[in-house]
Amino acid sequence: MYRICFAVYLFKKKNIPFVVVLTDPTTGGVTASWAMLGDILIAEPKATIGFAGRRVIQDTVRETLPDEFQTAEYVKDHGGIDLVVERQYLNSTIGTLLNLTLIHI
Repeated sequence: MYRICFAVYLFKKKNIPFVVVLTDPTTGGVTASWAMLGDILIAEPKATIGFAGRRVIQDTVRETLPDEFQTAEYVKDHGGIDLVVERQYLNSTIGTLLNLTLIHI
C-alpha cells in the first residue's frame, strides 16, 4: 500500500496523470486505498464498486438501498468516478485522455 501511494505521489509531483480502471468487483481495501487516488477514475459497465457490502451499509443507515446501488453507473451519477467505459473502448479512451492531459505538461 505504501509503495503504491508513494508512486502515485511521484506521478502527481511530476504532473503525470494517474488513471485508474475499476473492474468488477472493486471493493474493500482497494476502494479505500489506491483505487480512489486517481486523477481520472474509469469503471467497466455494471462493475460493483464500494467499500463495505450492501447489507452492512443498509444496516448502518437503516434504509433500503436502490437496486443499482454500488454499480459503476450509480457511483458515477453520484460523483464517485468520472467515466463508465466498455472494455473494448478502454484503450482509445485512455489514449485520448492522456493526449488531452499531457499537452499541458
